[in-house]
Amino acid sequence: GAIVSQYSKVHLFDADVKNGPVLQESSYTSSGNCLTAPVQTPVGIIGLQICYDLRFPQAAMALREAGANVITYPSAFTVPTGKAHWEILLRARAIETQCWVIASAQVGEHSSKRRSYGHSMVIDPWGQVVLDAGGAKESLCFADIDHGVTSSVRSRMPIIDHLRPDAYHCSET
Repeated sequence: GAIVSQYSKVHLFDADVKNGPVLQESSYTSSGNCLTAPVQTPVGIIGLQICYDLRFPQAAMALREAGANVITYPSAFTVPTGKAHWEILLRARAIETQCWVIASAQVGEHSSKRRSYGHSMVIDPWGQVVLDAGGAKESLCFADIDHGVTSSVRSRMPIIDHLRPDAYHCSET
């Protein structure tokens, strides 16, 4: 195959995880400057995100507004953050954007100081978990992406038509 797009992670993970490692991605890499336009593939129109980008719903919504119907999140969440936030954030991004979310996740021990949570997942546009690969070992998983579900969810609740960017600011009373 050919490379049809590339994305440089916009949000770097600089955090001191409670009961986990201190990670400073900014000490060894630089962030991208902007999102990459969604790319047409046989699976759908894919919006590209990476790991910590998951915590920024504005980026996911920008990809939806640019035409994405699938958003990917290859990730290496730590075990503490994975247990607390992984599934709920993936489901939230799927619900907010009405997109399929495909999240491949590293699993297991990288070193004596670093373990990844695992649980690669596929979430449908209604927020239902279609696939959870678990957190015990590496695996290869498959899920059907049904864009009929996407169309149904979006027609029953057309949130993109109800966006009000003109109202999304704070004013003094």
